[in-house]
This record gives sequence, structure tokens and C-alpha cells, in this order.
Amino acid sequence: MKKKIALSVNAGSSSVKVSVYDVEFGQAPVQLAEAQISGLTSPPPTLKYVRDGKTVIKAKEVDDNIEGQRDAFSLLLETLVEDEDLPQIKSKEDIGIVCHRIVHGGDYSKPQLISNETYEHLENLNDLAPLHNANSLGIVQLCIRALPTANNVACFDSQFHSTIPEHIRTYPINRDIARSNKLRKYGFHGISYAFITRSAAEFLGKEPDEVNIIALHLGSGASACAIKNGKSWDTSMGLTPLAGLPGATRSGSVDPSLVFHYASDVGKLSPASTSDLHISRAEEILNKESGWKALTGTTDFGKIISSAFSSSSSSSEDDDDHEVMKLAFDLFVDRICGFIGSYYVSLRGKVDALVFAGGIGEKSPQLRAAVVDQISCLGFQIDDEVNNKNEIRNMVEEVGKKGGLDEPRVLVVQTDEQFEMARACAEDAEFW
Repeated sequence: MKKKIALSVNAGSSSVKVSVYDVEFGQAPVQLAEAQISGLTSPPPTLKYVRDGKTVIKAKEVDDNIEGQRDAFSLLLETLVEDEDLPQIKSKEDIGIVCHRIVHGGDYSKPQLISNETYEHLENLNDLAPLHNANSLGIVQLCIRALPTANNVACFDSQFHSTIPEHIRTYPINRDIARSNKLRKYGFHGISYAFITRSAAEFLGKEPDEVNIIALHLGSGASACAIKNGKSWDTSMGLTPLAGLPGATRSGSVDPSLVFHYASDVGKLSPASTSDLHISRAEEILNKESGWKALTGTTDFGKIISSAFSSSSSSSEDDDDHEVMKLAFDLFVDRICGFIGSYYVSLRGKVDALVFAGGIGEKSPQLRAAVVDQISCLGFQIDDEVNNKNEIRNMVEEVGKKGGLDEPRVLVVQTDEQFEMARACAEDAEFW
């Protein structure tokens, strides 16, 4: 089979990222370029473009009328096609595969070639993930029209967790209703966890199906995952990404009755709902109006850490700010450690490594140190000198103290969902 050009498309709530790969069947993808538009929810949006590892456009404000993810993707596609120094894409017809990150894939356990039937099935899942799938499906529609010669492939954040045992994924509710409405734990961030598992196993000198790890994907959306013999055993997110750890605007797991005491209109549809997208006020409050934003007034965890670890000030206002930021930090550490302890027991203490990933996991030595200190009773130890380095340079780095052969390691993995999607497409003959 000849080489193809593949695009990995990741549509978030406030950004769209497109990575370009040279792919050959059965081989590791080679990245050629990456383009991203950020700031869709806080205009003006900005464009960043990197080719061959060199920044071509750093943070250019976009003058075009960008009103959402579809407009952003159109501009990114135009940027790639019109770049004379990217000869691999002279026209849209040069693009052979487009891999789309879809958050909720329901019962799909592997990537799917998008057909009319597949698309209709994904549309039906919108009620399970009204705040997460719609942006991606809009871009899928656009690609089907704009790139008629390309194979569109859906890669699901939920697919990695299809191996979670029934006794863990089942909710204690009426089984007939649960089956008919597909109500169970699905889990998310699976594309990232697949990459983490392979990378950590290689670093530890093991095959993926030999490794047991507790992985933490910590970003504006955060989750934890117990991985047993290379497969998902349990994860903190559930039916939707709302369950588990708090995030930038998500509450994480709270008493289900809380929302009814929080506001009187929680059962009504949100004004943000459309004919295709049904969002209740309850979902909106817990997904968009909670988390660090509600606690501290900011969604930037870097600011939270900076203030939480700053020395006390003579200003009472600054002291109040310090206290609330420290509260948010301590709360996050506590929730993370709760899942680590639970997963350590669920894996019966057979844990090769604790792995930090995601924007916060990779860039916050303070958080890593606080978490590892609290779980030191389980045998994890941090190496302060290594952990406090300015940045993580390698794909996998060890930040724990190296003990005996049986002692668990502490690693940081620079996860790469874009690469993982392209890799999955390169290995499946159906997509060629």
C-alpha cells in the first residue's frame, strides 16, 4: 500500500487542532505540520502553525469571520493547502485519511470508518454527550463535503475503556432501563490513555499487555484510569465526562441531589439548547459553571498554583485570594489521591508506575509533589531535584526516586492524542 497523507482533527470547546502526518500502512506516522486555532470562546481567535518542527505562525489574530469550530477547521484546511512549503498537500485531493476525535463512541470498541450508518449512530449519542460530540460531528459533515476523496475515521475517547469489567461499569439502577437507555460507565480520555500505556510500557521495558499503571490525564478536563495488563480496568469518568475529578468548569462527582438545591430551574432546557442539541440547566451548571472557575474565578490552573504557593501579603484581598486558590489546589490533590488509593487496591497493589499526563500533569511539579507526598504510604516517592526541573523534555521522564525492582515508579508522559489517532488509522487495513 502506498503512503497517504492523514489529518488528525481534535475539536475542543474553545479550539480546533489539525495535525498532518505522512502515513504508511503498518508503520509509525511521521508528523509534517500542525495548525491550531485557539480562543474561540474568548475572541479574537488566534492561529498557530508549525511545519517540520519550526514555528511558521506563532499567535496571529484571525481577521476572518470565525464563529465556531467548523469555520476554524475551514481556515486551518485553507492554511495547509495554500502553504507552498508543504508540498505533500498541493490540493485537497492529496489528503487520504481524516481521523476525527469523537468524545463519546457508545459501545464502539475500535475506530470506525464513517458511513451514513455510523454517522447516524453517533448523532443518536448526542443526548448522552450533548456538550461534547456536536462540535466534532459538525467538522465530520464538513469534511465529507470538502474532502470527498478522503476516508473519514472516527476515533473515540471511550473506546479504550470497552474492557472495563461489568461489575465496575454497571450502575445500581433498574437493569432494563439501563440497557434500553445505554446507561453505564463508558469513560473518556481513552485516546490519551492508549498512548500513555504504550509509552510507559516501552519506557519500563515491558510489553503493553504486561504493564499495570495508574494514569492521570490532568488538564482543564481531568480523569484517572486504572490500567491492568495494558487494558482499562476502571476510570473516573462515567456515563459522561462529568463524573470523577473536578476540572476547569466541571464539578466532577458531587451528591446527585446537590443540583436540585443549587437552583430552581435545573430541569428546564438551557437557553443554549437548539433543536439538535438538548442541554438541561442541570447539565449546564455542572459542566460549564462549576469547577475551578466557580471556586476561584479562573480556569487557569497555572494561576491557581501561583497564588496558592505565593507568600502571604499585607493586603487582606490578596490573602483571601491566596486562601481560595489554596483551597482549590488542596481539593484537587485530595480528589486525585482518592482515586489513586482506590485503584491501587483494585489492582491489588500490583502497580508498575503512577503516570502524570495532560497539561497540568506535565507542567505542574507542585501538583505532582503534593500528590506523591500524600500517597507515599503506598511506596511512591518523588525525586525533588528531577521533578522541579523547568520542563519535561522527553516523551517519558521519570520524576520518582529509583528504588528496588518491586517499588512503583513515578513517570511523566507527554501524551499525544493526535499521533495516537494517526497510528490507529495506519494499522487498520479497513481505512486504506
